[in-house]
Amino acid sequence: MTTSVVSIVYVNDAPAAARFYGDLLGISPSFETSGYITFDLGPGADLALWSGQFEDLSPDVPRTSEVCLAIEGGRPDEINAIFKQWQSKGVTILQEPHDAGFGLTFLAADPDGNRIRVAPKD
Repeated sequence: MTTSVVSIVYVNDAPAAARFYGDLLGISPSFETSGYITFDLGPGADLALWSGQFEDLSPDVPRTSEVCLAIEGGRPDEINAIFKQWQSKGVTILQEPHDAGFGLTFLAADPDGNRIRVAPKD
C-alpha cells in the first residue's frame, strides 16, 4: 500500500492561497481545482489548500495548528535568510527567529491566519 501524508490548510480563496504558498516555497501546484490545490513536497508529503470546507475564515481567529517547513541542514544563517526574505515579501511574522531548544525557528501566518513555522529538519 502506498501512502502519503496530506496536510490540509483551510483557506478562503484557494487560487490566491496557492500563489502565496507557491511564492514562499518556490514551487508550482501539482494538482489544481477551483477550491482544492495541492503541492507535492516530496515522497509521501503533500500540502493541500482547500476553500470548500469553511467560508469567511478570519485571520483574527487564533489558529493552534501549524504547517512546519523543516529546512534540511537548517543552519541559523539559513533560517535567518528565509526570515528576511519573507519579511521583504510582507509576510505576517508572528514570532521572530529564536532558539526553541531544537534550533533556530520563527513563526509566520498566511493571509487567512494559518500558522507557518520554519525550523531545522531533525
